[in-house]
Amino acid sequence: MARLAGHVQLVTTGEGATRRGVTITAACSVSDSPATVLVCLNATNPNNDIFLETGCFALHVLGAAQQPIADAFSGREGLSAEHRFALGNWITLATGAPVLAQAPAVFDCRLAQTEVVGTHRILIGAVEAVHLGEADAALLYLNRAYHTL
Repeated sequence: MARLAGHVQLVTTGEGATRRGVTITAACSVSDSPATVLVCLNATNPNNDIFLETGCFALHVLGAAQQPIADAFSGREGLSAEHRFALGNWITLATGAPVLAQAPAVFDCRLAQTEVVGTHRILIGAVEAVHLGEADAALLYLNRAYHTL
């Protein structure tokens, strides 16, 4: 899968003081009417159960300027959730999920459907709100390295 180029994205959720964010490349649009997106998360990681518990998530399209955020939320740096979320300016939209204000685009979603396939859980989200930040070069991941387009 390292040879399958993917757009680097961040998916977040939260409830009260408990927040979770994960850097991913497995996400895409499902439909524009109604607006729906799909996210794949590791189902074997119990920390990802919060996405089911909150029933919402924000899918962030990351640009080149957000590469440090992508690294932080990938787990490579071993940062706690508190330190990861301290790296950006966070707001909320319709669902209450944390939204990175400087991301080029964010889709704030209610969890509409979920399915486990192999090691991953597919989350399908109904888009309730959209936040548009500054346009930026796309941040891609290919052959275990970042690239921009």
